Amino acid sequence: MKNVNIAFISHGGGPMPLFDDPAHAEMVSYLKSLPQKISKPSAILLISAHWETEQVMITAHSNPELLYDYYGFPAPAYEVKYPSPGEPELAKQVQQVLKQSGIPAKLEYKRGYDHGVYVPLTLMYPAADIPVIQLSLVNSLDPALHLAIGKALQLLDYDNLLVIGSGFSFHNMKAFFAPNTADNQLKNQQFEDWLSITLSDKNIREDDRNERMTNWVQAPHARYCHPREEHLLPLHVCYGLAGRASDEHENITILNKQSSAFIWHSQVK
Repeated sequence: MKNVNIAFISHGGGPMPLFDDPAHAEMVSYLKSLPQKISKPSAILLISAHWETEQVMITAHSNPELLYDYYGFPAPAYEVKYPSPGEPELAKQVQQVLKQSGIPAKLEYKRGYDHGVYVPLTLMYPAADIPVIQLSLVNSLDPALHLAIGKALQLLDYDNLLVIGSGFSFHNMKAFFAPNTADNQLKNQQFEDWLSITLSDKNIREDDRNERMTNWVQAPHARYCHPREEHLLPLHVCYGLAGRASDEHENITILNKQSSAFIWHSQVK
């Protein structure tokens, strides 16, 4: 693995971050500032919470279209464009290293980017001039498997790559629209504190950190924050790839809930 930066981001609600929604203001500001923290990548490998398959799939089209995989928004939400090219050769290499690690993987030539890809990338890299490939989650939602997927990506031989886990460290749809009581705020905060310590504390041994991430459901109020874990698992892939404590952690308020972003700066392995 050469010169790979890794970032886990909380990507907000649907297309709302692109339309000046005040509940996403902190997130928009953070994502716009993120490219200043890392060198401009030659390509982006993105794991979105919005693509689940029976085995790992990797987009391999040279010019993927967009999936407007949300509903009930004004017409401009369905006119968003993000014409970044794909990177078929990188997709093939990702498939190869996953198979080399005993993880079945297939190339996908038809599916376009979902909003977990183009919404944050529109904010981060609006020129859409960086090749992008998307990696699916496996619908078993097994945390150990997603850690293993990340570890397998360490075998990539691709210089100046940015790997993004696009999810949400808090994702309880009912809670987003329920009264933000002191009790609910405490549950949210205690899980975020656990997550921050788990991924930022350099005094935690890596086997213990890996164990904590594997058994994340034992964290305080884990199932309140994630009734279903698809928005957390991109973080498992990121940590599996990094294999160490994060270099930066940012706490961001999105939709009146505390959420996290983590960065691992480039290290040659």
